[in-house]
Amino acid sequence: MAEIVILLAIKKIGIALACRAANQANVQFGKYKAQLQELHGSMGRVARELRIMHDVLCHMDIRNRNNQVYDGWLEEVQKVAHVMEDMVDEYLYLVGQEHDMGSCFYLKKGFRKSRSLLSMNQLAFKVKEIEKDLSHLSETNKRWVPMTISGATSSCDYIVKRGQDLANISRSLDEEDLVGVDENREKLEQWLADDDLERSVIALLGMGGLGKTTLAANVYRNERNKFQCHAWVSISQTYSREAVLRNICKELLKDDVSVLSKSAAMDITCLEETLKSFLEQRKYLIIFDDVWTPETFDDLSRMLIHNDKGSRLIITTREGDVAALASPRHILTLEALPEDKAWDLFCKKIFPKETNHDCHAELKPLSREIVGRCKGLPLAIVSVAGLLRVREKTVEEWRRINNQLSWEIINNSRLDHIRNVLHLSFIYLPTHLKSCFLYCSLFPEDYLLKRKQLVRLWIAEGFIEGRGGSTLEEVAEGYLKELVDRNMLQLVEMNSFGRIKEFKMHDILRELAVDLCQKNCFGVTQEAKCEGSLEMDGRRLILDKINNDVQQSFSGLHQLRSVITSGHGKSPFTLLPLLCKESRYMTVLELSGIPIKKIPDAIGDLFNLRHLGLRNSKVKMLPRSVEKLSNLLTLDLCKSDIHELPSGIVKLKKLRHLFVEKIMDPDWRNINHLSGMCIPNGLGNLTNLQTLQALQVQDESLRHLGELRQLKSLRLLNVKGIYCGRISESLVQMRHLSLLSVNASDGNEVLLLNVLLPSLQKLRLRGRLAEGALDESPLFQAVEGQNLYELVLSWSQLTEDPLPSLSRLSSLTRLHFTRAYTGEHLSLLTGWFPKLKVLSLTDLPNLKRLEIQQGAMGSLEHLFLIRLSSMTEVPPGIEFVMPLEYLGFHEITGDFLSLLRHCSAIRGTRLRYSLRD
Repeated sequence: MAEIVILLAIKKIGIALACRAANQANVQFGKYKAQLQELHGSMGRVARELRIMHDVLCHMDIRNRNNQVYDGWLEEVQKVAHVMEDMVDEYLYLVGQEHDMGSCFYLKKGFRKSRSLLSMNQLAFKVKEIEKDLSHLSETNKRWVPMTISGATSSCDYIVKRGQDLANISRSLDEEDLVGVDENREKLEQWLADDDLERSVIALLGMGGLGKTTLAANVYRNERNKFQCHAWVSISQTYSREAVLRNICKELLKDDVSVLSKSAAMDITCLEETLKSFLEQRKYLIIFDDVWTPETFDDLSRMLIHNDKGSRLIITTREGDVAALASPRHILTLEALPEDKAWDLFCKKIFPKETNHDCHAELKPLSREIVGRCKGLPLAIVSVAGLLRVREKTVEEWRRINNQLSWEIINNSRLDHIRNVLHLSFIYLPTHLKSCFLYCSLFPEDYLLKRKQLVRLWIAEGFIEGRGGSTLEEVAEGYLKELVDRNMLQLVEMNSFGRIKEFKMHDILRELAVDLCQKNCFGVTQEAKCEGSLEMDGRRLILDKINNDVQQSFSGLHQLRSVITSGHGKSPFTLLPLLCKESRYMTVLELSGIPIKKIPDAIGDLFNLRHLGLRNSKVKMLPRSVEKLSNLLTLDLCKSDIHELPSGIVKLKKLRHLFVEKIMDPDWRNINHLSGMCIPNGLGNLTNLQTLQALQVQDESLRHLGELRQLKSLRLLNVKGIYCGRISESLVQMRHLSLLSVNASDGNEVLLLNVLLPSLQKLRLRGRLAEGALDESPLFQAVEGQNLYELVLSWSQLTEDPLPSLSRLSSLTRLHFTRAYTGEHLSLLTGWFPKLKVLSLTDLPNLKRLEIQQGAMGSLEHLFLIRLSSMTEVPPGIEFVMPLEYLGFHEITGDFLSLLRHCSAIRGTRLRYSLRD
């Protein structure tokens, strides 16, 4: 855990010692050349010492958890790393250095604020002291820490042993311990028994504690005798290929004593040949339990011959990229138990002798609450039930355990199995993913995290490093996908074209992660502060509910780097002025949904601020001092009460994401349902912008729009027909643009954009389209790599059926029409829109008939038909797209509802509808 803090400090030092930073420092402090050289030398030595500490700590493991001497030493290391990070920020502030995250630190002429900043001499002295502290800590480690840590077993051996112990426990569970696995067991047995003679690979995938090993062991015991030979081998991330090979041979050759005895003296090459020769004519079943990497599977599976005898190889894994190596359609993804099965398992374990395992009536409410907190994780249910089974079965005792269940999970030795299983997942994470994972745990229980927001926060925190030509946002999305693939985060929703949209963290995993955050000063949650842990040196604070108790009790303001409010508070955020004054190293201020009305002028002194979120706030004006926030990457003013940006906003040259839109019409019935803001003179300075939502178009902004060549998401409002030519010329320069939204100033303005955008994925046009535009504009052509996934046409006033022209866009997954068509008929023909998942038709007042041919929209999941006042029949052919996840007819008449209820084509489908007022 400490390696995360150290790594962030190392990154900062690397930024400070980069050539450009050193050159800038020489310019600014030429007369302090000796002090600069001494400072740079000390920084370099500190970085080297921290790097070695980091590498050593990466090899440590949970074996040393709760070792007071070791934990105390780590705490001191973290403190030194935090101080070093502060010193580097001070240094970068002084030299005004630009670094690779696109942040520029503000420097005032004449150092008018020198009294509030450390002088160069003081900085050099402080860093020299840090260097001494690290040297002393290294000596302390050598003297005392080894005395408390057994040297008999290496970290790698310990992890292997711990993993094997956990696997053995899971394998030893009886048939009666299995609940809710019948369907998965049946499918697994079917795959083992099918007639395919080619060797197939079956993968059991899921987070730790879901019962992958238990299920595999149960099926293995029942089915292994149907194979001529069989073997079970536990793998870990630190496996030995030779040890695995010997274990396989030991199990397979146990009936051939002579060959088995000879194998003990064989080298690995001879063992492989012996194994291949033995398996060549035999139908075998082999289990690889707990495989962590694709490379491990490739390495081990090469030893197992393909012999066309109907052999089977089963792998259990927590890693999605490992499961992807299974044979086609042979991945079994385990999910958490549903509520009823979780309850059955709990009662079976805690009331084994009761009739039907019935829970005592007086204990049922608390028992259901306890089971609910396990969130369907079988390991947690069994472990907590085991804890309760030996306690008095009284309401008072049950209530006490329920109230302190979080503490029990973290500290009770009887729940070691939960901690060890889930800690192994954390240990095996690369360091760069650990900080991202822990950051997610600071958000409230069951909080739905959104991909785009989290990516921006990770980047602001400095967790993301560049990789080749990829943007930081692309790298961060890769990190997120890896955490989901590793089952450290739970996918909740994908967007229509396959990207992660929302996700969350399992509660038990979150409990353990929050404990790591708090013990290692990574961050503090609101729960911790409510429990009285007020003196923690937390670098990050995430609040779900704003209340004065929390605001008044926090004692470590000067240490805070991030403050995030994740809910919608009613109490005023009185802590903000103090934060702006005391928390000089603040990096993230995310205050969305808080009813604050004013931002203090002192916010301009937060030279390190990279993210400022005021979405849904009551703020009416930004102070002029925001122009000093030259580090700022994200400014989110969406749905705030701000109507005008200060002129100095164009000085924020490193800004990447700017959100300034407001919703004027929540029902989206008017053409001008949104409003944006005008950018003062100097829009062309913001060349690093990737997101601009939404720009109120004017002549001045049009002159510089084309200079924003890094834009990926652009929303333009107040667009007049005469602007379209110049807008098209600007859009040509935006080679990375993936989302384009254009809103006409009124219903009479014609939008005509003749431009090809090779990276465009989402197109939203709100305004009249010229007849023939769908055939003539390159925007609607599937050529040169342009691959639209989402198309939204509103107020288009098209008189001809647009579907024949749009049918060439075969990659569309979402298609929305709102007041887009004035005709009476729409037809969807066979083969059209093969990937379409969502179709929405809204406010088409003349539409009488929607016809769907068999074979059209073969992937449709959601169909919305809203305010189609002239439609008098259920769309013929609707049965061809059944069943749907969502079928909605909204604002319909009572007569049309009667038609729906008598329509056999949609019978059995869950229909959503609403009646017209």
